[in-house]
Amino acid sequence: MNVKTMLTNSEKHHRRRFIKSTLATSGALAAGTCLSASTAKKNHSMTLGFSTYGSRGITTEAVIALLAKTGYDAVEITCTKGFDAAPENVTLLRRQNIRKVLSDTGLQLTSIMEHTPPHSSKDINDANLVRIQKAAEFVADITDAQHVVIQTVLGGGNWDDKKNLFVEQVGRWVEETSGSPTTICIKPHRGGGMDNPEKALWIFRQLNNPKRLRMVYDYSHYIYTGLELIPTIQQAASKTAHIAVKDTVKQSDGKFRFELPGAAGTINFASLLKQFYTLGYRGDISCEVSGMVWGKPGYDPRTAIQVCYENISKAFALAKVPRPGTVQ
Repeated sequence: MNVKTMLTNSEKHHRRRFIKSTLATSGALAAGTCLSASTAKKNHSMTLGFSTYGSRGITTEAVIALLAKTGYDAVEITCTKGFDAAPENVTLLRRQNIRKVLSDTGLQLTSIMEHTPPHSSKDINDANLVRIQKAAEFVADITDAQHVVIQTVLGGGNWDDKKNLFVEQVGRWVEETSGSPTTICIKPHRGGGMDNPEKALWIFRQLNNPKRLRMVYDYSHYIYTGLELIPTIQQAASKTAHIAVKDTVKQSDGKFRFELPGAAGTINFASLLKQFYTLGYRGDISCEVSGMVWGKPGYDPRTAIQVCYENISKAFALAKVPRPGTVQ
């Protein structure tokens, strides 16, 4: 399938600058990349992270320091429009500061959260592509890490009506960021047009399984839909590059409510960790706080950071899955 699209002169200039910048970065960091990959292979660990989607009201620089102090290994930075780290909000000086605090704390940047659902409008799709490119540039500016994922949901609508649009635009993102060390990661979402792993796998097949295209696994979007934990892990594991965790509660009216991971006890996170580890996953387990939680009056992100850490670090211990710096 040909996913190339025509860009404006401005976008073409942006693209050329992006490729030149990221390829130069990749070449300069080749030795470091080999060392990092070797270290990761040697320790066989998975990281425990937190998404800044749940830390509104705290600057990105401050929350990175707080996460490291709490004991986290990694961070997902939310770059969605309106958030603190949206690329348009982060000056060169701030990018330098974020890079420094990541280096000083040793916290790993594993993921960027964006929100770029494919649309019937060409203008919106072009703007989405620019956001994906800017997220990749942001990654290169703040870390030397390789294989940071840029994750997004694909939006609502009927699967049969939207699936070809999804293929076209996702393929475009992968192709137009080909000079970047980032990985495009799509997230099946409860109520979305792409709402389960099989649909994500179908998109991969239509695009001939690009190496830089993977999925986010988040069982909170599958529970109570007839999809079981272990079978969905077995189905998704080989194409999973990021795992998000939070709880889902089924209400008396049949609707669903998200909670902090481990707070409701509806998902066996120790089993999830153990199964993914057994199947070879060595990426991040990222605590995600839903907007249903952080949007409530009185929400305290600092308390959420602590509760998430306590709950999911216990799941790591129960599953006997090592984290960086631990001994098997």
